[in-house]
Amino acid sequence: MRHESGLVVETRGHLRLLTLDRPERRNALSSALQADLVDELLTAGTDGTRVVVLSGNGPAFCAGFDLKEIRAADDRGEPFRPPMERPGRSLFEVVTECPVPIVAAITGAAVAGGFELALACDLRVAAPGVPMGLPEAKIGMGANFGSVVLPKRIPMGIALEMLYTGAYLDSDRLDRWGLVNRLVRREEVLSAALALAETIAANAPVSVRRMKQTAVKGLELPLWQALRLDVGPNPYTSEDRKEGIAAQLDKRAPRWTGR
Repeated sequence: MRHESGLVVETRGHLRLLTLDRPERRNALSSALQADLVDELLTAGTDGTRVVVLSGNGPAFCAGFDLKEIRAADDRGEPFRPPMERPGRSLFEVVTECPVPIVAAITGAAVAGGFELALACDLRVAAPGVPMGLPEAKIGMGANFGSVVLPKRIPMGIALEMLYTGAYLDSDRLDRWGLVNRLVRREEVLSAALALAETIAANAPVSVRRMKQTAVKGLELPLWQALRLDVGPNPYTSEDRKEGIAAQLDKRAPRWTGR
């Protein structure tokens, strides 16, 4: 299914593939595209999807927010709302809060809001030599999400240099700092991302959801508080725990119910 905004949605078993398909605009995030992404990600948390893969068609993964759309609104005299002061859900927040893992398949440039989108995903599979960065300081924007998240993902000094200068670093260098999970040839990026997603989807969905929510929400908490978190479904009291143990002992594939 293809939305008018340029978002292509495919269901592949327990996987959901979301593809940004505005190659003529380098997959820039228009308001409509953001809204459709938010809607699809909210749905993915309720319809049996176990993993989402996010990709982009054309030469770029995503070039960020649609600057032509923003300038047109400026020309009309419409006030610009900062990211956290808008009536709709923030796309990046929805990505981080999606209960199922999200894998970014990055074959081309991921810059500005496109880099923030990649940062919001749980895992990243990228081609070598892909430019990534936050040029917002060069155009008077704020990189609100990136300013908070990038220093949590890579060394502080490198993150601040990227933010202050707006310079791009390539995926090879960012791979060395652990920002990229898989660095593979461009033509293999999507298949590698899907294979990684399949590996995750084969595991107990209750366990994976619990792990994501615990890891994300416990990251900044003191150890004693993080260990007491009780977020998401509880795998210890689930039917899948019994099924997983039985399958292990019976030497067969588990039949997960998600309960």
